[in-house]
Amino acid sequence: MCGITGFVCAKHELEEAKKTLKAMADLIAHRGPDGEGFYVDEQAALGHRRLSIIDLEGGSQPMFNEDKNLVTVFNGEIYNFMELRAQLQAAGHTFASDHSDTEVLLHGYEEWGEGMLEKLRGMFAFAIWDEADQSLFCARDPFGIKPFYYYTNAEGELLFGSEIKSFLPHPGFVKELNEERLELYLTYQYSPGEDTFFKGVKKLLPAHWLRWKAG
Repeated sequence: MCGITGFVCAKHELEEAKKTLKAMADLIAHRGPDGEGFYVDEQAALGHRRLSIIDLEGGSQPMFNEDKNLVTVFNGEIYNFMELRAQLQAAGHTFASDHSDTEVLLHGYEEWGEGMLEKLRGMFAFAIWDEADQSLFCARDPFGIKPFYYYTNAEGELLFGSEIKSFLPHPGFVKELNEERLELYLTYQYSPGEDTFFKGVKKLLPAHWLRWKAG
């Protein structure tokens, strides 16, 4: 497994955002002991903890497309990435890596937008920051094998991550118990639906995607 985390907002101070992102990623270091990577601009901060499985040399994240206006962090595996890679190359896309399934997400999003999700076979949770459009696109696999949590606050910031604990260092996150979940948990022995035990923190449900833009 790998771990992803990050946040987007109207504008943040770069150095503070870098420190916050590093602290968030450190809390999920157990998910990816082989490396870490970060991307920060004035609106977006994306972090990745890596467990190397394929393309050990060329699969580092965050990963960019050719003109670097798209950047992604990804947890999972795309089983049919070679098939999709061939389709995208035939459509004129140029790949920088030889065996990275992550890069297929970038070029697939360029080519098909959210329609890319209908073509993916695998287990995945990912976020793609579109710097030109200043929007964040996130998605989770149809069976919800890979986790994805998100949180929005009154300032219009969106936090996301593989684990809720990664939100704790962010100054815009309010840690508050969601007492409404207790009865459901005691009834079913798990927390059904999109809500969690943290008020305001939601699970991106299986086979769902979200887009954040301008709050």
